[in-house]
Amino acid sequence: MSDFSIIEVRPAKERDAQAIAQIQASAAQAAFKAQFPGETMPEFDSLKKSQAYWREAIEFGDPQVLVAVMDGEVVGFVGFDRSRDPKTPATMGEIWALYARPSHWGQGAGLALWDGAREGLMEEGCTKVTAWVPLGYERALRFFDMAGFKREMTSIKTVQLGLTRIEEIRFKRDLN
Repeated sequence: MSDFSIIEVRPAKERDAQAIAQIQASAAQAAFKAQFPGETMPEFDSLKKSQAYWREAIEFGDPQVLVAVMDGEVVGFVGFDRSRDPKTPATMGEIWALYARPSHWGQGAGLALWDGAREGLMEEGCTKVTAWVPLGYERALRFFDMAGFKREMTSIKTVQLGLTRIEEIRFKRDLN
C-alpha cells in the first residue's frame, strides 16, 4: 500500500472534469467485468456527456466534488452532498459517486477521498451519510464495510444500466 501522505485531496476544478469522466468509465468497466465476466458492457453515457455533467457539478457545487491527486495525476474522485433519497432529513448526506482509477485501487485514494467527503458533509451539518452500491461489486462493498458503513438489507432496489438490471443496496453510517 502506498504512503497516504503522497495523496493530496483537493476540491475539483473544471479542468478535472475530463479526468473524472475517464476514471468513472474505466472503474465502472472494471467493476462490471468482475461482476459479469464474459458479458458485454452496457452502454454508458458518452465520455463527452459525462465530462459535461461533472464540469457542471464542479461549477455549481451540486454535488460537491473532491479529487485525489498522486504525483500530479488525478487518480480518483468523490461526489457528495445531501441525500437524494425522498423523505430523508436535511442532516442526511450521501456519497453520490466514489471512484479511483483501477491502476490505483488499493493504494489509499478511496480512503483519502472518503475522509475528505466526511469532513465536507460534517461542515454542511450532516450527521449521517448513505451510499448506494451495486450488489456484486465486491471491491466497493468491502470498501464501504471497512469504512464503517452498515448495509440496510431492506433497501435493495433494482436499477437499469443499459440493457442490464443491477441490484443496489444502501449503506449508512454516522459521521462522527
